[in-house]
Amino acid sequence: MNIHQAAHTHWDAIVIGTGMGGGTIGRALAEAGQKVLFLEMGAEGLRAETHGLSDIFVPEARLTRGLWPTPIHAHLDGLEQIFYAPLGAGVGGSSAFYAATLERPERHDLETTAQHEHPTGGWPVSYDEMTPWYARAAKAYRVYGTPDPLSAETPLPLRDPPDLNTTEASLMKTLTGKGLHPYHAHTAIERLPDCQNCLGVKCPRSCKMDGRSAGVEPALATGNAFLISKARVERMIADEHSVTRLLVRVGNRLRPFTAKRYILAAGALGSPRVLLASTDEKRPQGLANSSGLVGRNLMFHVNMMFALWPKAGKPTDGPTKAISLRDFYHRDHERLGTVQAMGIRASYGEILHYMNLMLARTRFGGIKGLNQLTRIPAALAHYLFGSAQIFVGIMEDLPYAQNRVLFDPDDPDRLAVDYHLSDELKARFAKFRSVVRRGLRGHRFMMLGMGPDMNWGHPCGTLRFGDDPQTSVLRPDCRTHDLDNLWVADASFMPTSMGVNPSLTIAANALRVADTIVKGIP
Repeated sequence: MNIHQAAHTHWDAIVIGTGMGGGTIGRALAEAGQKVLFLEMGAEGLRAETHGLSDIFVPEARLTRGLWPTPIHAHLDGLEQIFYAPLGAGVGGSSAFYAATLERPERHDLETTAQHEHPTGGWPVSYDEMTPWYARAAKAYRVYGTPDPLSAETPLPLRDPPDLNTTEASLMKTLTGKGLHPYHAHTAIERLPDCQNCLGVKCPRSCKMDGRSAGVEPALATGNAFLISKARVERMIADEHSVTRLLVRVGNRLRPFTAKRYILAAGALGSPRVLLASTDEKRPQGLANSSGLVGRNLMFHVNMMFALWPKAGKPTDGPTKAISLRDFYHRDHERLGTVQAMGIRASYGEILHYMNLMLARTRFGGIKGLNQLTRIPAALAHYLFGSAQIFVGIMEDLPYAQNRVLFDPDDPDRLAVDYHLSDELKARFAKFRSVVRRGLRGHRFMMLGMGPDMNWGHPCGTLRFGDDPQTSVLRPDCRTHDLDNLWVADASFMPTSMGVNPSLTIAANALRVADTIVKGIP
């Protein structure tokens, strides 16, 4: 099949985006016998590519490497910041660059429990309803690890993890010795011979399970799916109840594509932009936007990074991604977060970098040359302790309508957000730091920052699902309230961001949505 033939085919489903959600739902539909068209804004690329995240600024060069082509304009707490976010635009989307951490949330992340009240009253889908889909996603993504010893839930069907190296074993022992409960992080890597893990870079084989290797490629292998790359969806056209066609720019030509069903999976920043761009006389605020909430309730995780040194005298075996713990997930009914190894090592250069970041956020940050003085304590820390491991505490932000994706019809390619860190978040983050500090007493560690650090790679919540069309964009099955044949299968659907990485939840929900589509559940 070629592009001309694809444009003249009436598909069972068109999936816009090929990341964690789009790849997963497209595969599930194709394996169920449906004819699926993937539309991907970025380049298909070569399978052997190993590009990583980069600040290269030429849009065409970024697209060639599978990166989002333009910088993000973030209006953060009243200050304008312009930078390249860790977002993908190629087959696999952002998941092509992710660190393959697929952690399941806790029950209180989705619903009120006896111990923890949910801040929004809970998701429209219960934890028990999501549990089988988490298990199926873990199997599909070949997740390995060990169960969280603090969890009362049935463990995920995890594959056995690789043996710990000397550094990991030392850290596990010292953490456990202080009464903490570390476990082998849940990781989506196939572990083929000579696997390089490829954390933060494209995997040149199919070791790392992402939206490409566990989604698009198996879908194409069924013979029921077709992929068009470098295809930018400019707008959707709809009648009163349904989307009737897409207008897609492929090369220099604008082509119409049609299907029975349309599935938005362009990411929590990209999907609302497609809807906001799709205006007509009856819907000047865009499609599926009768609630006025399209693009709103944007959430990011905030990071708390620190360096943790293994026991003195232990050799270092390179950076670890193997360790996770949830001892600080909540405290005194406060929603804090999980702690994970990042897969990078805190050598002299990293320590110096983060010390200068800390200095820049103080009133002394503008003093010329002062950052050179951090070389001495950084060198001393490296000399005394050797190369530490960098860990991150991931804490959720809560939904606020004023935090949103911005869309300018006169400049539709401009990626922009307006975001405010609430006083509630700042207070909760300060408590998180304090709790982690107390919990790590007796360990050699250093905090690598002062305040909340935005995790720009974890956007979610801009098309939240719910029962009430006045307070949500999507129904509980992730179909829009306004249009009967339009679904969403990326992180946009999430009404809260949870205290863990979102990838497993995105994949699990995509499988759940695919099941309702295949079964024709109303």
